[in-house]
Amino acid sequence: MIGLGTLLNVATILVGATLGVLIGNRLPERTNRVVTDVLGLVVLVLGGLNVMSLTDTDFVAGVGSGVTLLVILGALLIGSIIGSLIRIEHRLESFGGWLQARVGGRRVDAHEDGLIVASEIDARQRFITGFVDASLVFCIGPLAILGAFSDGTGNGIEQLALKSTLDGFAALAFAATLGWGVAASALPVGIWQGLLTALAFFVGSVMSPAAIAALTSTGGVLLLGVGLRLLNIRQIAVGDMLPALIVAPLLAVGIMSLNGS
Repeated sequence: MIGLGTLLNVATILVGATLGVLIGNRLPERTNRVVTDVLGLVVLVLGGLNVMSLTDTDFVAGVGSGVTLLVILGALLIGSIIGSLIRIEHRLESFGGWLQARVGGRRVDAHEDGLIVASEIDARQRFITGFVDASLVFCIGPLAILGAFSDGTGNGIEQLALKSTLDGFAALAFAATLGWGVAASALPVGIWQGLLTALAFFVGSVMSPAAIAALTSTGGVLLLGVGLRLLNIRQIAVGDMLPALIVAPLLAVGIMSLNGS
C-alpha cells in the first residue's frame, strides 16, 4: 500500500510523544534538561555524519573536486534568502501557536487585571518550541525524503519503517521535556512525506546519486543548526533555510549538466 510508511511514521510519533508526556510529568526539571541536552548532542552527531556526504564519490565526480562545499554554501545562501523573504520560521511558529490555542482552550494572550498570565505564555512557548524543533528534526533528515520516494515508487517502506522507529523514540525523549507540541509535529511530517510519496508515485525516482548527496549534506548542516537550538547555544532560524533542501540538488544537477557529467 503506497503511503503506508508515512502513516506508520505519524503513528509512532504520536505514540512516542504521548508516552513522553506521561513520563515527563514525573521527571524533575534537571532530568528533563539533561535529556534535551542529550538529544541536542545526538542531533549534532547525526548532522555531522550527513555532512560527510560532501565527500561522496558520485558528488565529487559530478560537480568537481572542491566544488561540493560551494554547492552547499550556494544552496544555503539562496535557500535562506528565499525562506526569510517568505518567513517560513515565523509561519511555523505562528502555526504552532494556533495549534496550541486550539488544543489548549484559552488564548495565551488572555489578560487578568491587565496582566498577561505567565503560565499560559510559558505553555505556549513550550508547545511552539516542541512543535517547531521536532518538525525540523523529523522532516529534514534524508530518510524522510529517500524513504518517501522509495514508498512512492513501490520499492518498499523499509527506510520509512526505520525512520519511524527512530522518530518514535526521539518523540518520546522530546515530549518528556517539550510536551504536546512534539505530537503536533506529526502533522507536517504526514503532509511533507505524503507529498513526496505522491510525487514519487507519479513521476518516479529521478534523483541521481550526486543530487542525493547534495541533499543529504545540506540536510546535515540544517541538523547542526537544530542541534544548536536544542542546546540553547543559538536559536538559528533553521526553518528559513528549508528551501536549501530543494536548491542543493538543483544546483548539483545544473553543474553536472554544465560539466557534461
